[in-house]
Amino acid sequence: MTTRLEHNVADTRFEIFIDDTLAGYADYADREGVQVRDFHHTMTFPEFRGQGVAAQVVDYALRESRAAGYTVIPTCWYVEKYIAEHKEYADLVA
Repeated sequence: MTTRLEHNVADTRFEIFIDDTLAGYADYADREGVQVRDFHHTMTFPEFRGQGVAAQVVDYALRESRAAGYTVIPTCWYVEKYIAEHKEYADLVA
C-alpha cells in the first residue's frame, strides 16, 4: 500500500491518495491580503475511515502551511481537535 500527499492548489485542498485512489482531503480558503488559511472541511471517504487518513492529511496540510508562512483558522472541528492534541501546531492558530 502506497500513500501520497499532495497540495492541490487549483482546488484549494490538501489531498491524500492510497494506492493512487483519492482517500481524503482537507479544504481551505486563503484570506485576501494576509497569510491566513481557513481550514473549513476535512473529508475521509468511507472505505478509508479508521485508518488515520484524516490525521495524515491534516498533519501534512499544517506542515505545508507553516512552511509557506501561513497561520491557520481551524473552522473544521477535526482540524481544531488535531491542533489541540498536537501542541506543536498551536502557534499556527491565527
